[in-house]
Amino acid sequence: MISHDEVRRLALALPETSEEDHHGRPSFRVAKKIFATLPDGEHVNVMLAPDDILLASQHESGACAPRYWGKTLSAVEVDLRRVPAELLGELLADAWARRAPKRLLEKRRRAP
Repeated sequence: MISHDEVRRLALALPETSEEDHHGRPSFRVAKKIFATLPDGEHVNVMLAPDDILLASQHESGACAPRYWGKTLSAVEVDLRRVPAELLGELLADAWARRAPKRLLEKRRRAP
């Protein structure tokens, strides 16, 4: 099982990411925009684009499930007991890139 400490390590390794409270739960943000939350001890919600949420849920159905808020597809719920660390890192990076300002995306593209 991936621990909350490992989720934090992966998320906070992304440029200009901060951890902040979100209704009593940890959230990870870039430019004040949430890209992931820790709702409980066994899951992380990763805010991907709707097509990417469905893709992750289909290809990694044992570890990923679509998460709706009302009728809106909002995140992929990742089971920390089942997800490989490499996949979680990729999902977090994709969600970060979706929320990051262009200047950070350019900076990251130019990095070796």
